[in-house]
Amino acid sequence: MLDLFRAEVSEQVSILSEKLLELERNNSDDALLEALMRASHSTKGAARMVGVDSIVQIAHVMEDVFVAAQAGKVSITNDDMDHLLNATDKIKLIANQPEEHINQWEQHNRTDLSELLETITGIAERTVQAGQNYVARKDPEKIDKSATSEILDRADTDGSQRRSRPGKLQNRNTSTAGGQEAQRILRVSSEKWNRLMGLTGEVKVETGWLQPYITSMYKVKQLQTRIVEYFDYLREVLEEVNNSGHIMPLLIDNQKYAIEARRLLSDQIAELDVYDRRITSLSARLHKETIETRMRPFSDGVHGYQRMVREIARSLGKKVHFEILGLGTHVDRDVLEKMEAPLNHILRNALDHGIETPEERQQGGKSEQASIIVSAAHKEGMLFITVEDDGRGIDCDVIRRKIIQKGLVKEEMAKDLTEDEILEFLFLPNFSTRDYVTDLSGRGVGLDVVQAVIREIGGNIKISTAVGQGTKFHLQLPLTLSIISALIVYISGEPYAFPLARISRAVKIMADEIEILEGQQYVTLNGEHIGLVDAHQVLEIQGDRPGKHELPVIIVADDYRTYGVVVDEFIGQKELAIQTIDTRLGKLKDISSASLLQDGTPVLIVDVEDMINAIDAIVKAGRLKNIGHAQPDSVEKTKRILVIDDSLTVREVVRKILESKGYVVTTAVDGVDGWNSVRAERYDLIISDIDMPRMNGIELVRKIKSDRSYSSIPVIIISYKDRDEDRQQGMEAGADYYLTKGSFHDEALITAINDLIGET
Repeated sequence: MLDLFRAEVSEQVSILSEKLLELERNNSDDALLEALMRASHSTKGAARMVGVDSIVQIAHVMEDVFVAAQAGKVSITNDDMDHLLNATDKIKLIANQPEEHINQWEQHNRTDLSELLETITGIAERTVQAGQNYVARKDPEKIDKSATSEILDRADTDGSQRRSRPGKLQNRNTSTAGGQEAQRILRVSSEKWNRLMGLTGEVKVETGWLQPYITSMYKVKQLQTRIVEYFDYLREVLEEVNNSGHIMPLLIDNQKYAIEARRLLSDQIAELDVYDRRITSLSARLHKETIETRMRPFSDGVHGYQRMVREIARSLGKKVHFEILGLGTHVDRDVLEKMEAPLNHILRNALDHGIETPEERQQGGKSEQASIIVSAAHKEGMLFITVEDDGRGIDCDVIRRKIIQKGLVKEEMAKDLTEDEILEFLFLPNFSTRDYVTDLSGRGVGLDVVQAVIREIGGNIKISTAVGQGTKFHLQLPLTLSIISALIVYISGEPYAFPLARISRAVKIMADEIEILEGQQYVTLNGEHIGLVDAHQVLEIQGDRPGKHELPVIIVADDYRTYGVVVDEFIGQKELAIQTIDTRLGKLKDISSASLLQDGTPVLIVDVEDMINAIDAIVKAGRLKNIGHAQPDSVEKTKRILVIDDSLTVREVVRKILESKGYVVTTAVDGVDGWNSVRAERYDLIISDIDMPRMNGIELVRKIKSDRSYSSIPVIIISYKDRDEDRQQGMEAGADYYLTKGSFHDEALITAINDLIGET
């Protein structure tokens, strides 16, 4: 019962807060006062039903204020509004107390409650002074008597009387606080909804089995037809044979049975086909309706912002007009929930950093009252939210100086940064343009968390600004976290899904269109060079690419990087119901979630942001493999060598020497990078320096030789110095050869390699 009460109070408190703020902006709207009366009356009735006297008393005196205001007996000032909003907060606080602690809480806070009740009662009993503006100008005699009789039940002033005389709860089916028709809302826990979503997904998958079954039935029908045809042929043959009179009747009877079986099978297939279409349609509708139950209006997630902006603006001595557009825009409730904190922070930043004081705005030729507008809209299957203010804007030169001061970028490079690139630094952890801290912002935390939350749900955020004119935050988010449109592809015989919202395009290129620049393969599309990477390498999947001259490529990009991921085959676009991966598996590299295809086949959904970062790491480490099609067996037999050295010059010299001899060479920049490469790929030989950062060559050799999976790989140790102690340490660690770097320029290196793994 108390859970229902809390849900009721939460709804009514939201209405009270929202309508009070609207009343402050428009103090002559009678509909707002009536809505406030109804909300306070409903709260009072609900509290009386469960015996929470403190809420009954607060709601009662608030109702008195609204009745008096509608009758024109009092005017509600800004200070009064503060007290009324405080009263709504108190109602919510009391309602959220554990059931066994409510009475105790009321006893401990008796003094505060008494002062609050006295203050609100004083507002209701205050007489309007001459010259004051009335909140409502309706003639008391013309007030709707039916509404008044419903609301005014003044006999229940004593707490015990209230408890013994339950009030009538407002019927929300016939009337809402705003006087508009509303649908009854059924609250379902997220856990139950997720189970329901899983069941609808299973229904959809099971429905998909009908069509293959029908197809097999058609094959049976074809066999039946062939049997009938065979009987016809057999009868014709027997008619030509003497003494077949006793066989013909049996043959004719069996032919009749076969014809009847074919007819029955045809009828059953037709009925099953109709059933398949009907059940497929019903399961699709069930799935769609279940998805839509998660969708809530944008207003559900932002109803508290009017109050927050009002109070912060007043505390800072600023005048702000705050407006929210697109309140009816439907959004997944999980998206709404996750966006609450980011939007809260952006608004606080706007109020504290962006909006000037009235004096500053006047000096700048602006209106004293600033403007902040939040808007939400659907576009191209995504949710776009903007937060725009007309404040002082962001001075990119100030940020540029901070970047240089913090040593994030060298001064020469900082001068060449574009405005968009400079603004991206605002999303770095601990980056702030302020030299002091306030209670609202300037602590150097926040925007990095905002960006992290938005990216976590598959969205992105950008900033645009103009000094003296204002700043605009652009948020692009998925409409729902439950279903996505995705491109299904095959990689090494397994299906993978790329969310359409996270890919730029999908194209097919010819193998002879691939070019090479500085060792990296790329293709030119619309005048842009796009680096290519094999999906097998990024996802660390074993398997050969099919021998095709036409390569399917998915173009993925973020603000600064664009890559083409080469897959094995495009399957097509599908709507997928997202299913989370068991948390016991941890975060899977480059994978965000999973789903099921119509035939029940599991499909992994690619985390495109994670994949771009993985590709970037591969490129920077110089470990990018060439993409080939249908490589001959001779390529497979080519020996693979890993060269590990922190010197770019040494790596390139060794690579060129070895490649000239026909070896396939991969490079790594230090011991840690080398160890990761060893675990990721198969190598026939490893060549490693000794002196390297993070992990030196001796430690790396010990690590390789102590692991059964890699201990058989021969290792050559190289060093600048021909010291006995280095040689001894290397050989004790398990190295198979020790050379100095001077050996690169003679045949000693090639001889050592030939001794260990043979020629190519």
